[in-house]
Amino acid sequence: MTDLVITAASVLSTGSADTETGVAGASVTAGQVVYKEASTGQFKLADADHATAEVRAFYGIALHAAAAGQPLKVHKGGNVTIGATVVAGTAYYVSDTAGGIKPSADLGSGDEVNLIGHAISATQIAVRPHNTGVTL
Repeated sequence: MTDLVITAASVLSTGSADTETGVAGASVTAGQVVYKEASTGQFKLADADHATAEVRAFYGIALHAAAAGQPLKVHKGGNVTIGATVVAGTAYYVSDTAGGIKPSADLGSGDEVNLIGHAISATQIAVRPHNTGVTL
């Protein structure tokens, strides 16, 4: 398996989701995973095998595209239609490709195991983040 192939226009947050609006610190597309940079409060692309611990952490999923410096709304918890085909019951994690999402089967050496959530249907992920701090 590989990273989810996300159709950005199909990424939708549920009405009861936990969301936050901030500023993009890099160019971001809907469906990409972000971390929140402590020094600036900006959202940037998360990367599971980055050398910096902060960059490996999951904070949310971008709900729309934004260029650096533009407002960005992120989905932090609750159900999200991810814009890709997922497998119900499968756990999804921050990928070692910046901004990507991958299934548990693709975790590998050097990846930090940061859970995004579990698929609850063929199109939705129940976002329940858990940043473990464990590197494989």
